[in-house]
Amino acid sequence: MSNNKPLNVEIRKMNRTGIYQSFLSGREMSKQELARDLQLCIPTVTRNIEELMGEGLIRPSGVKENTGGRNATAYAIVNDAKTALGIEITERQLTIAALDLLGNMIFSETFKADFSDTPDYYCELGRLIKESVLNAGLWEKNILGVGIGLPVLVDSNRRKIIFNKIIDLESSVYEKLSEHIPYRIELFNDANAAAYTEIWNNPDRKNAFYLMLSNNIGGCFVLDHTVYTGDTQKAGEAGHMTLIPNGAKCYCGQNGCVETYLSATNLSNLTGGDLRQFFLELNQGNKSFSMIWDKYLDYLALTVNTIHALLDCDIILGGYVGGYLEAYMESLRQRVEGLNSFGDRAGFLKSCNCKKAAIASGAALNFIAAFNATV
Repeated sequence: MSNNKPLNVEIRKMNRTGIYQSFLSGREMSKQELARDLQLCIPTVTRNIEELMGEGLIRPSGVKENTGGRNATAYAIVNDAKTALGIEITERQLTIAALDLLGNMIFSETFKADFSDTPDYYCELGRLIKESVLNAGLWEKNILGVGIGLPVLVDSNRRKIIFNKIIDLESSVYEKLSEHIPYRIELFNDANAAAYTEIWNNPDRKNAFYLMLSNNIGGCFVLDHTVYTGDTQKAGEAGHMTLIPNGAKCYCGQNGCVETYLSATNLSNLTGGDLRQFFLELNQGNKSFSMIWDKYLDYLALTVNTIHALLDCDIILGGYVGGYLEAYMESLRQRVEGLNSFGDRAGFLKSCNCKKAAIASGAALNFIAAFNATV
């Protein structure tokens, strides 16, 4: 006689996961609706609902009106049954964010903090995390982990830095962070994390390239809803494509990289480091800034056209500059269309939806997604 026990266990696991994931849209659902949608029997749904309620993941949320009989109890996910933290570390500041199981932001705060690879810096970071958790009223036991977004390339295990020329830290940063952060930690490339936030918020977008226009230029290719990192974790590094042969020197050691022409500092340095002030003056008709901005859009159009010629997918413009691009998208699309060899319209060009804490959010969302997939 064959042993069907492993198969039965797998089926029960699939049923449980399917029922839990039905609530991830934020909908309230009755047992009858779950049974109908998932083609399960009521006893199976009831058993799993009771288990999930026992674990604090599902709660009764009222009743569903039923014109044909008794009203049915409605159930909903407990959004904050689990939470995850995300941190973005840059040279001059750090951002801490917390998200719930539906990806809703519980809080986000940015602190001025000059990065230094010293015990004092990591100690202060640990203090700010603990303070943020306390102020937000989060239960420490419910925190799934802390994702840390950095302007570096990291290995596939998300523990070791494999390339870094932007901020001065060692490959052993994981161990240093672990000494001061009492949760599970994973490291993320900043652009990959930000791209993940965009895909989370746009589940119908299957493939896309995220171009991060911040103080450094990053990129991420999302293929079939998954961040594609390449064979050696270096995929998507659009900032180091050659834009102008023998052009301006890049920090990477090469000349003419996209990085040197599209960095947000090219704009913010004109207003004492305040990018918002640059766009305020631009909108007020500053002629000098208008000329600089026109040239910036020309360089951006060249970059976008190259990426689209290779990948033929939506291109999402994010980062510091991306947050201001909405008003200039038509002008940018016209420039891109003028460069396109196939006469394509530039409807593939999108401005980012997440304009606040995108990197920190994406770093946290990886923990949320992993948990939701395995309940």
